[in-house]
Amino acid sequence: QVQLVESGGGLVEAGGSLRLSCAVSGGAFRYYNMHWFRQALGKEREFVAAIRWNGGITYYSDSVKGRFTISRDNTKSTAYLQMNSLKPEDTANYYCATDLEVLGAEIKRPSRYMKYWGKGTLVTVSS
Repeated sequence: QVQLVESGGGLVEAGGSLRLSCAVSGGAFRYYNMHWFRQALGKEREFVAAIRWNGGITYYSDSVKGRFTISRDNTKSTAYLQMNSLKPEDTANYYCATDLEVLGAEIKRPSRYMKYWGKGTLVTVSS
């Protein structure tokens, strides 16, 4: 059973930074593409960022491009989301997820393709 556990959320002022972590256990992390999604109160879950299993390709939503950076450390089975220049509209629960496809080529996948999810970590950005 694959488990994903997010951490690193919290309260930050606009313009500040946070780094989220997603620790993965129970699977072959180094072979899986990893994704970050977020869901604000009263809104649908939306894609944030994705990274290929080898870290070679990343993909971002337009709303975070240039401010957020996704990365991974396969030796630690952990994915990260560095969030800079945070805005109040970034306030949401942030979830990591994987489609569990081994050595998958495609990382531009919507949430319905994800097989495993973490429980989320709350990020609140004050104005």
